[in-house]
Formats: sequence, structure tokens, C-alpha cells
Amino acid sequence: MFLLKVDIENQVIIGISAMLLLFVSLLIAFISGQRRKLQYHQKLHALQAEQQELLRRQNSQLEQKVTERTMELSHQKEELQKSLSELKATQLQLIQREKMASLGELTAGIAHEIQNPLNFVNNFSDLSVDMLNEVKEEIKAGHPTTAMDLLDEATVNLKKISHHGKRADAIVKSMLEHSRKAEGEKEEVNINALTDEYLKLAYHGYRVKDNTFHTTLETHYDSAAGKINVLPQEIGRVLVNLFNNAFYAVHQKKKLAGNNYEPVVQVRTCKKGNKVEVSVRDNGLGIPEKALSKIYQPFFTTKPTGEGTGLGLSLSFDVVTKGHGGNLWVSSKEGEGAEFIMQLPAE
Repeated sequence: MFLLKVDIENQVIIGISAMLLLFVSLLIAFISGQRRKLQYHQKLHALQAEQQELLRRQNSQLEQKVTERTMELSHQKEELQKSLSELKATQLQLIQREKMASLGELTAGIAHEIQNPLNFVNNFSDLSVDMLNEVKEEIKAGHPTTAMDLLDEATVNLKKISHHGKRADAIVKSMLEHSRKAEGEKEEVNINALTDEYLKLAYHGYRVKDNTFHTTLETHYDSAAGKINVLPQEIGRVLVNLFNNAFYAVHQKKKLAGNNYEPVVQVRTCKKGNKVEVSVRDNGLGIPEKALSKIYQPFFTTKPTGEGTGLGLSLSFDVVTKGHGGNLWVSSKEGEGAEFIMQLPAE
């Protein structure tokens, strides 16, 4: 019995020891797991902190780069705005220069137009003074019949002086009337008279620049074209530009071809429905086919450097299309000539 009791106690002790050992093992395993979990979280936290620090540095570097790039872009923007302002100023200067060139050509033509009647006035005035002096001498010599004949001739001269004086006065009044019109104020004008007036002014103005220039002018004005509402000064500048281009083309060809070539510039007007067309055709050098698509581009010119700004046709196109709701066409064959047709609303 005693041995049995001892054996039971030993088994109990062994069981308790086993349970304690199991408990301790579980406790150790739990503590180890918690320690590993803690270490993992510590490493994770350290890694997150490291990543956050790296991200902060990257953000700081990025912000610095953005700030530098923003300043660089801001500087570039200022430079571009400055360049744009300079380009606009240069463009305005070139446009003004083109207008002043047209004005100079018109002024030369006007001076020539006025000079003709003034020459007649001066010549007939001098002749009339001489005649009157002869009349005095004939009266003193007792030749009243001769004196009366001289007075009759002097009367004819005075009528001629009056005629040419009125012609010069009409030219001046016409120019003053054009200059007094407000910019942007359209008026009803006779397109035939306007075209012919500016053709003469442009022709004489071109001859003032180069007295060797000569061309045959052929005009065909349609009486049905009548009056249309336009800005006379603006359309006048367009016409002068078209005429000068034609004069330049035939003059350059004349230099190359010599006496075997006769320059001709044809100007016509035509009424087509509710439109009026003004055509300027020449038998000059013509325009190269590759240049036709660029002919109205600003600063594009087929003339040698220094002989054209490249703004004349560009400005003319804007005046006709944007300012008057019309159109401006060109057709050409290189070596044979060119034709520009300006179409304007008739109503």
C-alpha cells in the first residue's frame, strides 16, 4: 500500500512538473513571440521614420527645385514679355514706316500734279506781263489795233491761268478733304475717280523716285461701278501699293529685257452683282509659284533686301478683308506678269 501511495504521489509530482514545464515553455514561447513582435514593430517604426525622413528630404528638394524652376520660368516669362513688347513696337514702327513710305510716294505724286498747273500759271503769267508791256508800247506808238490784239491774247492767257489755278486748287482741296476724314469713317466715293486719282499720283510718285521709269497705262473704267462706301485713305493706300508693285515688276523686267520689251500696266474696274472689282495687271516679271501662298504673310517679300518691308500686301489684305469685308486675289505666271483683283461690296 505504501509503495502504491508513493507511486501515485510520484505520478502526481511528475504530472505537475510536466504541466509546469509545459506552462513555462508556453510562457517562454509567448514572451519570445511578444519580443519578436516588439522588435518587428520597432524595426517597422524605425523604417517608417526613415522613410518619412527620406520623403521629407525629397519633398524639400522638390520644393526647392519647384521654387527655382518657378523663378526661372518667371524670369523667362518676363524676358518673353519684354521680347513680345519689343516685337510689337518694331511691328508698329514697320507698319508706320510702310504707311509713311506710301505717304511719301503720294506726296511726290501730289507735288507733281500741282507742279503741272503751277508751271502753266507761271508761264502764262510771265507771258501776260510781257504782253501788257507790249500793249503799253503799242498805245504810246499810236497802234491801238495791235494793242487790242495783244490784249485779246492776254485775256486768253488769263483764262488759262484761271483754269490751271482752279485745277491746282481742286487737287489741294481733294487732298485736304481726304485728310480731314476721321479714321474709321466710311464715305461714299466714286471708285473710278478714286482709282484714277491714285493711279496718277502713284505713277508720278514712282517717276520722282526714278526718272528713267516709264510704262504704258491702260485704263478701263466701268461706268456701272459707281459709288461705294469705303475709307478713301485706306483704299487709296491699297491702290498705291498695288500700282507700285506693278510699276516695280515692269521696271525690273525692262532693265533685263531692254528695248525688246514694252512695259504695260492695265487698270480696270468692273461691277459684278453686288460687288465691285478693281484689277491691276502688269506684264512684268511675275511672281514665282512657290511664293504665291506666302504673298500676304507679314514681312514676306520677293524684292531684294532693303527694297521692301514685306508689309505692303499684308496690310492691304487686312484693309480689304477685315476693314471692308472684301477680298484680294492674285494670279501670276512667272516671267509673264501678275494680276491683283480687289473686290469690294457695292452696297
